Amino acid sequence: MRINKHPILGKLDRKEICITYNGSDYQAYEGETIAAALLANHIRVLRYSEKGKKPRGIYCGIGHCYECRVTVDDERSVRACVTVVQDKMKIRSQGMYANEI
Repeated sequence: MRINKHPILGKLDRKEICITYNGSDYQAYEGETIAAALLANHIRVLRYSEKGKKPRGIYCGIGHCYECRVTVDDERSVRACVTVVQDKMKIRSQGMYANEI
C-alpha cells in the first residue's frame, strides 16, 4: 500500500525500519509518519474513545483533531499523523483497557 515509484519523483529509495504496534512488529520507512506506516500495514484503528470505547483512526491527518492519539515509548497521547517513525519505536493504541483512559 505504498508508492514505490512516483510519476514525477521517480523510484523512491527509502531505508526500511521496524516498529512495534500493540506487540507485533511492522515494516516502516524512515521519514514517514506513524499514521502512514500503520495505514500501509492495513491498521486503521489507532485508539478507542474514552466514552463508549468506540474505535478511532485518522480523521484530519494534520494534527488538529487528536483522533489519532497513540502511546509511543510510554509517552501517552502522541499524535500519529504528525509524528515521524523511528527504528524500534514501540507504539500502543490507547483506551483498549479501563486503566489506559
